[in-house]
Amino acid sequence: MSTRNKVNMYLYTRYERFWHWLQMALIFVLLITGFEVHGAFPFLGFDAAVEVHNAVGLTWLVAFVFFVFWVFTTGEWKQYIPTTKKMFQVILYYSYGIFKGESHPVPKRKEAKHNPLQRLVYLSLAAVLLPVQMISGFLYWGYNDWTRWGIGWLTLDKVAFVHTAGAFAILCFVIVHIYMTTTGHTVTAHVRAMITGWEEVSEGEVQEWEKAGHRQPTV
Repeated sequence: MSTRNKVNMYLYTRYERFWHWLQMALIFVLLITGFEVHGAFPFLGFDAAVEVHNAVGLTWLVAFVFFVFWVFTTGEWKQYIPTTKKMFQVILYYSYGIFKGESHPVPKRKEAKHNPLQRLVYLSLAAVLLPVQMISGFLYWGYNDWTRWGIGWLTLDKVAFVHTAGAFAILCFVIVHIYMTTTGHTVTAHVRAMITGWEEVSEGEVQEWEKAGHRQPTV
């Protein structure tokens, strides 16, 4: 890691932190109840697991709509624009540079909170995987109304396969995401930042950011 002086920069708004922890809680409940519905283990009981899974799934759908609205009305959608600039350096950093104590090739800034690899992953998650999971879950939930909706040509097996595959993909993301939270300058630095909103960065990065006309908030 770099030995340059570290200072705090306010990166994550209250809503970003609220959405992050709400989404993680909903995902964990959905994974647990979903796998129980498939008979992986007993916990709440089949009927209760189905009811909880459906209720939490619909809650997630509504919350996701609000998130999309927030992203586009605040301009935060720019944080997810994919780029290949320094992508290779980021991959090399996570492959071996991080284990040698090297500095991250793409330091965080208020206007660029995600590195190129994160942008690609988060965009794929938000624009592809989550919508597919929510749509397949909604179809699963409304199975008895398929004929009335004019989609009787669908088969439950196909929808269930897509939904289950999506659940395993999200589980893989969660595992990797939890690991990545430990890759800050301390094991808990990234988690603490997502609780308080303040990220510890090098002093030079903050100075460059302020020279661009930005100001640090006081709260």
